[in-house]
Amino acid sequence: MKKPDNFYDKVYKTARLVPFGRVTSYGAIATYLGAARSARMVGWAMNNSHNQTEEVPAHRVVNRKGLLTGKHHFGGTNLMQQLLENEGIVVVENQIQDFEKVFWNPIDL
Repeated sequence: MKKPDNFYDKVYKTARLVPFGRVTSYGAIATYLGAARSARMVGWAMNNSHNQTEEVPAHRVVNRKGLLTGKHHFGGTNLMQQLLENEGIVVVENQIQDFEKVFWNPIDL
């Protein structure tokens, strides 16, 4: 029998749903998972996402204002920004431009 998913597993499953060219926030994922006050735990999960066997698009998860607060967890100085820009997202000084337009809320599923 398969063991139930833990919180981190649920975070990773949700992050994998974020469409190409869109971003979501730590808080939006936490709220979607029924743990609205757990945005920081979502951040911790994202910091650990590189250890997953199935890829997690952690670069698509940013803070509630569209800032690349997790960028220091990506190898290379601007890797998170480069990954986002490869998807057509404009980033200026660690801030996603037109954040409201590229924001994806998992609640809308």
